[in-house]
Amino acid sequence: MQVSFESRGTDAIAFDEASCRRGIDPAAPMLFIINAASGRHSPEATGPLIEEALRSAGRSGELLFTSAGELENVARHAAARAAVRRSALVAVGGDGTINAVAQAAHAQGCNLGVVPMGTFNYFARTHGIPTEATEAVEALLGFEPVPVQVAQINERIFLVNASLGLYPELLQDREAYKVRFGRSRMVAFSAAVATLLGAHRQLQLRIELGAGAREITTPTLFVGNNRLQLERVGLQEAPALDAGCLAAVMLRPIGSLAMLWLIVRGCIGTLGSADDVESFKFHRMVVTPRMRRSGSLVKVAYDGEIGRLAAPLEFRVSPKPLYLLRPAPNAHTAAPGPATPGRKTPP
Repeated sequence: MQVSFESRGTDAIAFDEASCRRGIDPAAPMLFIINAASGRHSPEATGPLIEEALRSAGRSGELLFTSAGELENVARHAAARAAVRRSALVAVGGDGTINAVAQAAHAQGCNLGVVPMGTFNYFARTHGIPTEATEAVEALLGFEPVPVQVAQINERIFLVNASLGLYPELLQDREAYKVRFGRSRMVAFSAAVATLLGAHRQLQLRIELGAGAREITTPTLFVGNNRLQLERVGLQEAPALDAGCLAAVMLRPIGSLAMLWLIVRGCIGTLGSADDVESFKFHRMVVTPRMRRSGSLVKVAYDGEIGRLAAPLEFRVSPKPLYLLRPAPNAHTAAPGPATPGRKTPP
């Protein structure tokens, strides 16, 4: 159910296609960051297919294999090199790998390429990037950097979604299921069902948008930055992302069976019309959880990864875009512009 609770911030992101476009030097080697523990393919299979695609295109590249623990450090140093070379930093892996590499590319202002190897690949699919590794590598060699919107929770960027409460717990359980049963959408769905049938506590949150504030109780707060994901579950705010906004989703306090019914509604694309769901668009939102202990960190999820951040949590559209190697927008597609206040819709 859409509610009348939206941001009217004035510092919305604006893109100028002519000034934002970053060139690629075809002679400069691309830097491929490969998480050895990420995705559907082993590093032994991934490396050769990247090398073959580079050879076929007459291009050069460096393959940087790393562990999950060293991923952010390797990405940060590689991004600095890519920026100097006018080349690209390429993330090879699932959502968590792409997020970590995008964080480094965004900070340096260098170009980002993606070879997706995750389960859902919402970010890649939204931007027209092939989801098969060989096709993705071959395609990105011909792509141009295009500025795309990224979101932030405090100083951490996210490309698809960020959340707190029940959803991070669900992600942790899903990873445990993947270790036991492998990576598939059915495994992810089964993990979600098991999590929702278990015990979970309610969050007490203070939400501030502009001059307004509200106290809420909810099992989870979800913030989306991916139109495809929002459309799939049936949220009316999906088009607002094209206008420089984010979408927030909150659940009313409900029982486990009602939670399962919401999963079903999400699968059939009618989540947005459910009475137990509140959603709204915004540009900047500050969330302050009621903490059990002073100074405690808040468990949050961003693009499938779990972390802990200090409260309050500021969700916003980043004022700086990410330069993504993707198919160029066609002549009829306008670049994202500033958020404009929408008409309020009564609950």
